[in-house]
Amino acid sequence: MKPTDQQKTELTRGLTDRHIQLIAIGGAIGVGLFLGSAKSIQVAGPSLMFSYALAGIIIFFIMRALGELILYKPVAGSFSSYAHEFVGPWAGFFTGWSYWFMWIVTGMAEIIAVGHYMTKWFPNLPQWIPALMSLVFVYLINLVAVKFFGEFEFWFALIKVVTIIALIAIGLVIISVGLGNIPATGVSNLWSHDGLFPKGFVGMLLSLQMVAFAFQGVELVGVTAGEAQNPQKSIPSAINKVLWRIMIFYVGSLFIIMSIYPWNQLDPTQSPFVATFEKIGIPFAADIINFVVATAALSSCNSGVFSTARMLYSLSLSKQAPKAFSKLNSRQIPAVGLTVSALTLLIGVVLNYFVPEKAFVYVTSVALVGSLWTWGMIVVAHMKYRKAVKEKNLPEVSYKMPGAPFTNWLVLLFLALIFVMLGMDKDTRIAIYVAPFWFALLTVGYLYSKKRSAAEEKKENAVSGEPSTGRV
Repeated sequence: MKPTDQQKTELTRGLTDRHIQLIAIGGAIGVGLFLGSAKSIQVAGPSLMFSYALAGIIIFFIMRALGELILYKPVAGSFSSYAHEFVGPWAGFFTGWSYWFMWIVTGMAEIIAVGHYMTKWFPNLPQWIPALMSLVFVYLINLVAVKFFGEFEFWFALIKVVTIIALIAIGLVIISVGLGNIPATGVSNLWSHDGLFPKGFVGMLLSLQMVAFAFQGVELVGVTAGEAQNPQKSIPSAINKVLWRIMIFYVGSLFIIMSIYPWNQLDPTQSPFVATFEKIGIPFAADIINFVVATAALSSCNSGVFSTARMLYSLSLSKQAPKAFSKLNSRQIPAVGLTVSALTLLIGVVLNYFVPEKAFVYVTSVALVGSLWTWGMIVVAHMKYRKAVKEKNLPEVSYKMPGAPFTNWLVLLFLALIFVMLGMDKDTRIAIYVAPFWFALLTVGYLYSKKRSAAEEKKENAVSGEPSTGRV
C-alpha cells in the first residue's frame, strides 16, 4: 500500500509503550552516575543524596509540565513547537536551535568517549576508529526505522538499569548481614565522618549544578511524542515514574555506596561502582563498568542523532530551518536532517583532534546553558498554555502539572540558582561568559530567518494573487 500525501509529510508512530518507558529511564540515567558521582561526593559528601532528591523533584515538575503539553498536542519537536505557539516564534527558534546544538555537542563528547573506553580493551587501536564506527552504527540505526532506534535504546537503558539494581541488591546484603568475608557495615558511614552535611549547606548547593546536568536528556521523551504509537497512554505512564526512578537509581545507589564506604575515602578519579564491585569480589569489575559506560555513551549518541533530526524537522515545518529538513524518506524518516546532524558530529570529532581542549570546553559549556534554557522554556510555555486554555478556550487535558503555577515559578527559581552555581565553579564559569554570545548569534539567525520567510511568503502570495500577511 502506498503512503498517502499526509503520511508522506508525517513521522511514523513506531515507538511502543515499552520503548517510551525505557527511553525515559535511559534519559534520566547518564554516564555521570557511573563515573562522575565520586567527584560529586567529594564536593558535598552524603548531602549529595539530598541534592539528587531535590533536583529529582524539580525534574519531575518539568516533565509533568511537558507531559501536559504533549497530551494537548503530541508533535515532533515538542517543546520547540510549544515555545513557538505559546511564547512566540522567536522562542521556538531559540529553543529548537539551542537544543539541536546541545545534543550535537553532547554527541561529540560521547563519541569521543566511546573511542576512549575502547582503548581499555584495545590499547593499540586509534581512538578515531571506534568513534567513527559508533557514529556510522547509530546513523544507520536511525536511518532504517524509528522502531530500530527505540529497540536499541530499550536494550541500552536496560543494561544501565540492571547494573544499578545489582549494586543496590548486593549492597543491601552487605549493609544488613554482610557478604562472605565482608562484615555487615550498617549505615553509620553516612554520618560518622563529619555528619550528613560535612561540607555544610554550601557544599550541597555547589553540587546542584553537577546533579542537574546528570539529568541532561531526560526531556528526550518529549521529542518521541510525534512517533509514539499511543502518546496519550505511554507518555503520562513514563513521566509518572520519573521521580521514583530517580530516587531509586540515584539516591538509592548513592545511599548504598556511601553506607559501605566512608565518603571521604572514595577516590574521586575512580568509579564508585568499580570500587563497590571490587570490594564484593566480582571479577572483572572494571571491565563490567567500562562496558556499561561505553553502551551508555553509545546510547547518548544514538539519542542525539535521533533528537537533532526531529528538531530540524520541526524547525523546518515552522520555516525556521531549510525546507529540506522537513522532507521524509520512504520510511517516514527525516533523512536529510539525520544526515546533516551525523555529518556535523563527524566534523566535531575531527576538529577535536586539532582544536585545543580548552576551546572544546568553551563550546560544551553552551550545552549546559542549552539545557537550562530548554527546561525553563518548557515551564514558561506550560504557563502560557494554561492561560490560553482559560482565555482562548483551547482544549484542556486531564493530565495536569501539580501545583501550577506555583510549581512553575519554583522550577524557574531553581534553574536560576543552577545558573548562578555555574559561576561558582571555575570549570563551568565560562558558560556564563559564553551564553550571551550564543544568544546574540541566535538573534541574528532568527532575524535572518524571519526576513527570509517573509520574502518567501510575499513571493508565494504574488504568484497566487493573495495579500501577504507579513507573519512568520
